[in-house]
Amino acid sequence: MKKRFQHYLMHLLIPAFVFGSITGILTAFAVTLYKVAAHYVIALSEKGYAFLREKPLYSLAVLAVLGLVSLLLAYIYKKIPNLKGGGIPTSIGILRGIITFKWLRNLLGVFALSLITFLSGVPLGNEGPSVQMGTAIGRGTVYTFAGKNKAWDRYSMTGGACAGFSVATGAPISGIMFAIEEAHQRLSPMIIIVSSTSVMFASITAELLAPIFGVSTTLFPAMTPIALTLREIWIPLTVGLCIGLFAVAFLYYYRAINQFFNKKLKKVPHSLKLFAVFALTLGAGLLSPHFISTGHDLILSLFDGKTAVWMLFLILLLRSTLTLSANTNKLTGGMFVPFLALGAIVSATLGEAIEVIFGLSQDYYTVILIFGITACIAAMMKTPITAIVFAVEALGCYDNILYVIIVAAVSFVVCEMFGAKSVNDAVVEDRVEELNEEKTAKVIDAYLTLEKGAFAIGKQIRDIFWPANLFVLSVKHGKNRDAEVDEHGGKALREGDILHVRYSTFDEAATREELSAIVGGIATGEKVVKEV
Repeated sequence: MKKRFQHYLMHLLIPAFVFGSITGILTAFAVTLYKVAAHYVIALSEKGYAFLREKPLYSLAVLAVLGLVSLLLAYIYKKIPNLKGGGIPTSIGILRGIITFKWLRNLLGVFALSLITFLSGVPLGNEGPSVQMGTAIGRGTVYTFAGKNKAWDRYSMTGGACAGFSVATGAPISGIMFAIEEAHQRLSPMIIIVSSTSVMFASITAELLAPIFGVSTTLFPAMTPIALTLREIWIPLTVGLCIGLFAVAFLYYYRAINQFFNKKLKKVPHSLKLFAVFALTLGAGLLSPHFISTGHDLILSLFDGKTAVWMLFLILLLRSTLTLSANTNKLTGGMFVPFLALGAIVSATLGEAIEVIFGLSQDYYTVILIFGITACIAAMMKTPITAIVFAVEALGCYDNILYVIIVAAVSFVVCEMFGAKSVNDAVVEDRVEELNEEKTAKVIDAYLTLEKGAFAIGKQIRDIFWPANLFVLSVKHGKNRDAEVDEHGGKALREGDILHVRYSTFDEAATREELSAIVGGIATGEKVVKEV
C-alpha cells in the first residue's frame, strides 16, 4: 500500500500539480494581456466604423488596406496552417492528438492575427484564441520543464485549454467541463486533476491581475432573472424546442457555406475569399454596429432593452453569414460568443412573440434570453452539461436550475433526433481532412511492453491519452503470459504488461515517438495491416 501511494504521489499527483499550476498561472497572464489588447483593438475598430459612417468615401481606402491584409494573411496561413480558424476546434484537434503544431509560434501567431480580425470587425470572438493560447502554453510548459518526457504533453495542454476558457469567460467550472464533455468526451480522474489544478491557479492569478490591468474577470454582469414555477414549465420547453430547430438549420447552413467556398469556389485564391469576407464585413459595419464585432456588446444590449423584430431577423441573417464565412475561410478568431449572440437574438425574438401571444410581463424577458443562450451551447456545440453549468455560473440562473436543465436537454435532443453534428466537431473533421488530403494512412498492429518507469505504469487505460485512432485490444501480464486481463481498461497497468494495440496513422514516426513516451519502449511484432 505504501509503495502504491508513493508511486501515485510521485508519478501522478506531483507532476499534475506542477504542470497544472505553471500552465494555469502562465495562461492567466497571457489571456489577461490578450483581453487588454483585444479590448483596445475592438474599441479602436468601433471608433473607425463610426468615422466611416460619417465619411463613407474613406471606405475605398480601407478596402485597399483590407486587400493587402488579405494577401498577407493568405501567405501566413499557407506557411503556418494551424493559425487558421476558430481556436476551440483547433485546440480540440490538438488535444485529441489529430492536429500537430509548434507551441510558441502558435501562441504568438494566434495572439497577433486574431487582433487583426477584431480590428476589421469580423464577427469572431476572443474566447477561442484564449483556449488555443492556453493549449500552446500547456505544451510549452511540458517541453520546457519535462525534458525528454513528453507523455504529460496532452494533459498539460488540456489544463491550459481549460484555464484559457476559464479566464476568458469567468466560468471556471465550465472550463473544467470543457475538457470532459467537449475536448476528450470522457470522464477520467487524471483529466479532472490536471484541468482542475490549472483552472484553480489560473482563476486566482486572473483575480489578482484584473484590478492591475483594469479588466473584468466575468463575461456578463450579475443578473437576477425571475424564478419560474412548475406552471411555467412550458417556457423552457418552448425555448429549447425552437433553439434546437434553429441549431439544426444553422448547422445545415454551415455545411452550405462551407461547400460554397471550398467546393464551388475551390479554384479562387484564398486571398480573394478573405477579401470578400472583409469587404462584406465592412459593408455590414457601415449599416449598423450590431452586424459586426464579437457580439458581446450586442448580447448586453439585448438584455438592456428590446429591438424591433425585423431588425433582429436582419442581424441574425447577417451575423450568421459573416461568422460562418469567416470561419470557413479560416480567419483567426473564436465562435463561442458569436454563437451565444445568435442564441440571444433568436430567444429575444421568441421572447417578444411569447409576450404578445400569451400576455407575459416583461419580467420574463431576461430569463428567456438566458434560456436561449443555454440552449444554443447545448445544441450547437452538443455540450448540454457545460451549457447547464455555464447558465448557473456565468448567467446567474441559480433559481431556475430545473428549467435550465430542461431547456438544455430539449435543445440537445432535437439536434440528436436530426443527426446534426456539433459545429466544433464538423470544423475539426474539415481541418483534419484538409491537413491529410494528400497523405496515406497506415493501419498498424503491434505489441507493446511496459518498460520499467514507463508513464503508463499504475494508470488505467482510460486515463492515458493514447495516440489518435489507437485501440488497446488486450493486455497480458508479463509474469503470466496466459492470463489475459483488462480488455476494457478496468485495472491499473503494471511493469512488464504486454499491450496488443491497433492504430491508424498518417505519420508513423510521430506516432511511434508518442507511444514510446507512454510505454517506455518500442513496438514488437509490429505489422502493417493495410494502407488507406
